[in-house]
Amino acid sequence: MNIKDTVAVVTGGGNGIGAALCERFSQIGLAGLAVLDLDGEAANRVADKCGGRGFEVDVTDESSLAQAIQQTEEQYGRVDIVVSNAGIGFADGSEGWATSCPNDRWQEIWEVNVMAHVYAARAALPGMIERGQGYFLHTVSAAGLLSQIGSASYATTKHAAIGFAESLAITHGDDGIVVSVLCPQGVDTKLLRDSERHGPGPQSLDGVLSTEVVADCVVRGMEKEEFLILPHPQALEYYRHKAQDYDRWLSGMRRLRTKFL
Repeated sequence: MNIKDTVAVVTGGGNGIGAALCERFSQIGLAGLAVLDLDGEAANRVADKCGGRGFEVDVTDESSLAQAIQQTEEQYGRVDIVVSNAGIGFADGSEGWATSCPNDRWQEIWEVNVMAHVYAARAALPGMIERGQGYFLHTVSAAGLLSQIGSASYATTKHAAIGFAESLAITHGDDGIVVSVLCPQGVDTKLLRDSERHGPGPQSLDGVLSTEVVADCVVRGMEKEEFLILPHPQALEYYRHKAQDYDRWLSGMRRLRTKFL
């Protein structure tokens, strides 16, 4: 896909990977940009810098998210790219069991990491299908291909996010819809820094990338219309090992868990 002169919507665009994507897209040259974030001031700050429009939006509120996408369509005439980037993560809890995360947090992380992708696609798909083209980029995580030690809720929702992206690609590929999933390991964001307050975790084993490096990787992947965009190429090797010998992979993950927890 040629990003130049397209209209893009980016959720979680006020900080981190989302902000870096907005800046990288604007450098290429967009016809329009909508920056959505729960932090309205951050959204407006990035939008002002990139020549776009900021929206204060809670992505778990489907009507608000749909309204922002609709207003973007009305302002620019179309939406070509939807980047579902907003995401959250929680530790398992004091017990450290896979079941330790309380129900209210399971529901919250499910709404942000999975349903927000569904809501955004539901709002943008009709216009894209009518025009015969559109692009969805879902920021997921290598945890969706592998797992996340210390957070069953994060690993589960990231797996689910990839499942939805696959369904979107399978169902609507013939409608001209392209789908990519961004699956990095460690990226220098607030989410990673918060998770590593008590020391580096396994997600940093292969190095922590800057958001700018990740954004460059995304642009290259979107230009090739790749489904899997992997800023850390090692993730693909690990994924292959997992598929080749699941039991051996699980044993290795248990050893890794013991090392870090």
